Amino acid sequence: MASIPVSAQFAPAADPALIEELAALITTELNLDVQPADIAPEAPLYGEGLGLDSIDILELALVISRRYGVRLRSDHEDNTVIFASLSHLARFIAQNRTK
Repeated sequence: MASIPVSAQFAPAADPALIEELAALITTELNLDVQPADIAPEAPLYGEGLGLDSIDILELALVISRRYGVRLRSDHEDNTVIFASLSHLARFIAQNRTK
């Protein structure tokens, strides 16, 4: 059975309140020297853009799993899409959260 790409599973638009909440979570949990409001919803999280590295993404995935009940695996084939931006992450959480 072929898997459906994560991008096809996303809701049409990310919830602005969830995006704000995630921006605050990222800056707090990763001790970033940036204001949550300064993180553009479509800016890349990994590498260029916000500049997160693989360790940051792993830490973020653990926090998201605990807070939202979303199961994120390091070997998930769509991680690059899930963590592409705040908007993508918010859509994924909205579709998969249990808390």
